[in-house]
Amino acid sequence: MRTRSISTATALAVLFSSAVLSVAAAGSASAASAVVTSPGGIVADGALKRVFVGDSSTGKILAADYSGALVDSVSGISGVSDLAVSDDGATLYAAAGGSHEIVALDAATLDIKARYAVATDTGPRHVAFAGGKAWFSYGDQWSGNLGSVDPAVDPVSGTDAVALGQLPAGAMIHDPALLDTDPSVPGLLAVGETGLSTDSMAVVDVSGTTAQLLAHYSGDYTLNSGIGDIDLVPGAPQVLINGAQRDAYADGKFSAAGAYPSGQKADIAANGLVAQVTGAKVAVYRPDTTQPLRTYATSTSGTADLTWAPDSSRIFALVGTSGGYTLKALTDPTLNVPTLTANAPSTATRGKQLTVTGKLSATVPLPSGVKLQVTRTDLESPSGKALPAVTVRADGSYTVTDTPSVGGTVTYKVAYAGDAAHTAVSASDKVAVSRAKPTLTLDKNGKVYNYGTDVAFTAHLGSTYKNRSVEIWANPFGSDKPNKLVKTGKVNSSGNIGAWVDMTRDTEITAVFKGDARYAPRTVKSTAYARVKVSTAVSKHYKTAKIGSTSYYWFHKSTDPLLTTTMTCYKGRHQRFDLQVYSGGKWYSADSEYFTLGTSGKSAVYLEAPGRSGIKARMRSVYVNGSSGDNVNTTTYGSWKYLYFSN
Repeated sequence: MRTRSISTATALAVLFSSAVLSVAAAGSASAASAVVTSPGGIVADGALKRVFVGDSSTGKILAADYSGALVDSVSGISGVSDLAVSDDGATLYAAAGGSHEIVALDAATLDIKARYAVATDTGPRHVAFAGGKAWFSYGDQWSGNLGSVDPAVDPVSGTDAVALGQLPAGAMIHDPALLDTDPSVPGLLAVGETGLSTDSMAVVDVSGTTAQLLAHYSGDYTLNSGIGDIDLVPGAPQVLINGAQRDAYADGKFSAAGAYPSGQKADIAANGLVAQVTGAKVAVYRPDTTQPLRTYATSTSGTADLTWAPDSSRIFALVGTSGGYTLKALTDPTLNVPTLTANAPSTATRGKQLTVTGKLSATVPLPSGVKLQVTRTDLESPSGKALPAVTVRADGSYTVTDTPSVGGTVTYKVAYAGDAAHTAVSASDKVAVSRAKPTLTLDKNGKVYNYGTDVAFTAHLGSTYKNRSVEIWANPFGSDKPNKLVKTGKVNSSGNIGAWVDMTRDTEITAVFKGDARYAPRTVKSTAYARVKVSTAVSKHYKTAKIGSTSYYWFHKSTDPLLTTTMTCYKGRHQRFDLQVYSGGKWYSADSEYFTLGTSGKSAVYLEAPGRSGIKARMRSVYVNGSSGDNVNTTTYGSWKYLYFSN
């Protein structure tokens, strides 16, 4: 039921026995975060620099370091709903409502020290440590009460360490109450009712033998509209309700004492800073102020719970994520985060002055005369070039003037280094600075070549600033052939660069100049076309002989000629078979029909014999762009084959 991080001795043994492996893997190592499904309490232990988080659905308690990384865990704490740490940080107390126990654990090891049975059907629900005892709430609606565990009771003495019914006379809390303590005033316990009844609350002194009621409010919703969170306010006789409403207590009563902007819950640091949950944000307030000192964006899923480190150095928040709730450490809570803007013109002319303006502001006053560092990043200074710092005016505004000597995207970044009360902050904006349009041409657009011809394409680049390189790409038609870089390099003294392309398909040739500091990128294209390779073989004839000046294949009148076409193959390609007959001194089209090419690029067609002599015919095979099943070549006509039928 336990998980542990590796012991120091074992870790050192592993390290020294596999030093090479450890060095190689060091860059990719990362610590797991503490994640819970159903939050069941959170508390920080200043003595051990640990944060403990309960998971009520799994019955686990997780231990994390001050960065939020998981270091240890223990299971078997059924229905854990709240956690508290003893004043010396040595003992962790858990309210285990599933087993009706208060479980005491060694805070350093998470070993269970004791299980204290609570004789109740409901609870314990919440737990807090004050006056040397672990105090807990229990009971159902209309029967809420307080109990305590005295760890000083010797278990063999026969005295029960658990005492029930400790709510002082005169106080009425109908449901298992929220509890809170203030380390600056040991022995005080705030009690806040939850549930559907009222918003009753009390402050109880538990420093003595029996609990004494200091103030009580029998809730009628005149002070608060229900209680979901209660905190004792350090240095003042007040409680903070739901992270917003401050109620003072005196002479046994409560009265309204002010409010922070609306929130859902909060925790108060020992120095009085308030960490308030509001939706997807955690805001930090100084005591009795209305402007946040700092605001953290946590998660759109919200923050389930949070607690301060005892030294007020950071806040630990359970932030909603897709896997449940993840423990996050929110650092530097006392540093205000300024707002810094930068506004540059969207476009500008190279070599002419431009102006960048903006404003630096903060909810905590900034020192007068603060300076902003300015950096310009461009094509010639990709790592950034420092410009003179600018001084922020009394109203927070500033102005930067600059004359960009480089075109393209120019980024101006302004940065405030921060001070003792403010974090560092920066802002930037981009300017599209003009560049001249270079001359770039590419020859042979629209030219047609026979299949397999090696063609030299030449690109010409005009004047530029520094870059004299051009890329030439060839993109054959058809989805099965990728765009390919054929040549890249500097143009010659005439501004030319050439590349050879094997023209087996229609091909889009592209010349690319990527630009430089003064001339814009440019791309030009040229499309050249390639014919297919096509030939037709004639068979079944008994001779060849000329009629006039034309050579004919001679067939007997009852013989079917076999015409075999070979054409450049492509998936799904067809060849068109054209047939013409000679009559009255003219050739007349008799038929045109498409035939599928085999995988070898061949198509064999029998021509039915006419059955009489004296017939002249001719045929050819044609590839038709778009009609032959594809469009990767230009239309190509095969040569005519002449046929004569005799007796």
